[in-house]
This record gives sequence, C-alpha cells and structure tokens, in this order.
Amino acid sequence: MERQELADFVAALIEKVKRLVPVYMQQEEDRAKAKGGIAICIIDQEGRVYGQMFGEDKIMARERYRVAWMKASQVWITGIRTGEFERMAFSGEIDEAQFGIKRPDYIGWEGGQPIHLPDGAMLSVGFSGFRSATDIEIVQRALQTN
Repeated sequence: MERQELADFVAALIEKVKRLVPVYMQQEEDRAKAKGGIAICIIDQEGRVYGQMFGEDKIMARERYRVAWMKASQVWITGIRTGEFERMAFSGEIDEAQFGIKRPDYIGWEGGQPIHLPDGAMLSVGFSGFRSATDIEIVQRALQTN
C-alpha cells in the first residue's frame, strides 16, 4: 500500500472506531472503565504513529493514549497480540529475549493486536479505555464496517 493510501486507510479506521465509541459507551461496564477518556494508537511497519484520544477528560485520555501506545508498540516489536505474548513468554512457548522487551515492561493487558492488510502489510493497533475484550472487539468491528 502506498504511503498516502495507508494514511487514508488508517484515518478511515480511526473514524470508524470513533463512530463505534458511543455504542460501547452504552454498556455500563465500558462506560465506567473509560472514566472520561479512551484512545487508539496505530503504528505502521515504518514506525509512523497515528492515533486519537476521545472523551472530555484530557488527563484520562492522555493516560489511555499512553497505554494504547504501549500496547501498539509491543505489537509492533513482537507481531503478537498483547496478553497472548505474555502468556507465550511466561509458558516458555517463545524465546522472549529475541524481542528485547524486559518483563517489567510487558503491557500484559489485551487491547494490542496486529492487523494484516491484503497487501501483506501489518499495522500494530492499541486501544485503551474499555474492558480488555472490548478494546480488541471495537477495532475488529471497525475493520468490518463500511
């Protein structure tokens, strides 16, 4: 995918997520978890970072973006979903040393995932602010939305 085409795809994905946020905010558990701020961070293979913060609490949105960036950057380094990477590392299924992330720096929570595009490119996506399963689901749903 050409750089501008990729940037357009990412912008469209963020807009789709933005449209889904009010749907998820209707769920009490997600609304309570958000506490006025949520965020998405996307890193392309070249290391370009895209993202957006949502909500009326700028401090909370900033914190959520920090977590979304940690999730996305861990996926960018490993190519493996957050949560899944930690499970594989702790069970000895992978040689974690090959990735260079030290255990205290593992994010641990779900919400970071690789997105594989039709041309073979990968985007590393981190979402933060809802429950872990919702952080994964909202991005997947946005990908399926026209």
